Amino acid sequence: MIFGRTERGKAPVEPVTLKILVAGGFGVGKTTLVGAVSEIKPLRTEELLTEAGRPVDDTSGVEGKHTTTVAMDFGRITLREDLVLYLFGTPGQDRFWFLWDELATGALGAVVLADTRRLEDCFAAVDYFERRSIPFVVGVNCFEGASRYPVEDVRQALDLDAAVPVVLCDARGRESVKEVLIEVVQHAMAYAAGRRHTVTG
Repeated sequence: MIFGRTERGKAPVEPVTLKILVAGGFGVGKTTLVGAVSEIKPLRTEELLTEAGRPVDDTSGVEGKHTTTVAMDFGRITLREDLVLYLFGTPGQDRFWFLWDELATGALGAVVLADTRRLEDCFAAVDYFERRSIPFVVGVNCFEGASRYPVEDVRQALDLDAAVPVVLCDARGRESVKEVLIEVVQHAMAYAAGRRHTVTG
């Protein structure tokens, strides 16, 4: 079956649509991740970095970065004929965080992208989702030339709960990103089931 069409004699499939956030520090690869997996041309709200923004935009470690997301990135991926994910990439700098609450409304879960060279940059995103009880997965974006660490070392460094999945990924690779998104959906479903059990138990 091709998405949007049905085989003869079969009822049309109405897909379930889910909202996933992609968060993390400045320059960690959020825009790249959304673009790598989106089946539509991603909506991007990138602007050039300017000299005026240098005092507030920490570009150490990502000196080659010349643009920044000022609102959001948006993409879409069909995982199955009955399951479509809408991806919303959040802006990375502190000065745009007022947008996060709006973007987080109705989100099933989130990916927190991490760069082991600047691991502290994702602390704020981890804290944001923990405080709002939004299930999330940490995706360690494996940049070329960056040291590789076992996922348990990353978990310990970020002081994550044992239930939070940590996965290695390449934000440029479609299949790698799909695996991360599947992990988010599975984790969010397990999280929701656990909360229902707690309420009814």
